[in-house]
Amino acid sequence: MITRWQDCTSFEGEAMGRLTTHVLDTAQGKPGAGIAVTLYRVDGGRRRIATAITNADGRCDSPLLDGEEFAAGVYEIVFGGGEYYARSGNTLPEPPFLGEVILRFGVAAPEQHYHVPLLVSPWSYSTYRGS
Repeated sequence: MITRWQDCTSFEGEAMGRLTTHVLDTAQGKPGAGIAVTLYRVDGGRRRIATAITNADGRCDSPLLDGEEFAAGVYEIVFGGGEYYARSGNTLPEPPFLGEVILRFGVAAPEQHYHVPLLVSPWSYSTYRGS
C-alpha cells in the first residue's frame, strides 16, 4: 500500500493534525542547524514526549507529534539556543542572556497543523503559529 500526503491537512483524505517547527537564526540570517528540540506535554505535570535535532534547513526531519498522539492540551517546545550560539563561535556572557528557549502554547484543534517556529538571536526570540 502506498500512502501519501493529499494536502497540508490530510493524509489519504483523512484529517491528520501534526506539530512541526523550524528555527531561523536572525542574528546570522540563516537556518538554525543542529539545535536540540525537546517537546513536553504539560497538562497535569511535565512529560517529555519527543526529541529532535534541526537539520541544515533548521527544520526537524519529521513532525514532533502527529496523528492520534497529537491531542488537545498544553505543550512546551524547548530549544537549545544557547548551546547553538556557543558552538557558532559567538562571544557570549556567562551565563548567556538566552540559554534554553521555552515556548509554551495550547492546542485546541489537534486535527489541524500547528507549526510553531522560533526566530532567535543571542539576545531575543519570537514565535507565531504558522501554517
